[in-house]
Amino acid sequence: MIGGARTAGRYAMAKWLITIGIVLIVLGVAWPLLAKLGLGSLPGDVKLERKGYTFYFPVTTSILISLVITLVLWIFRR
Repeated sequence: MIGGARTAGRYAMAKWLITIGIVLIVLGVAWPLLAKLGLGSLPGDVKLERKGYTFYFPVTTSILISLVITLVLWIFRR
């Protein structure tokens, strides 16, 4: 029985890795469209520019993406 549990766990991990890979590919393809919508330059995103140095931390964008992912996962788990 132990061997069966290990195999099931491996398949579950493989499914998650494939799903994450597909999501990353879709986001990569959709990124130009998302940039046109203003995602990444929302009010609250921190951008500091100095001579020879740029620091960018998308606080608001991160929160928005987190909310969308949470909503999608909540809908699929129902």
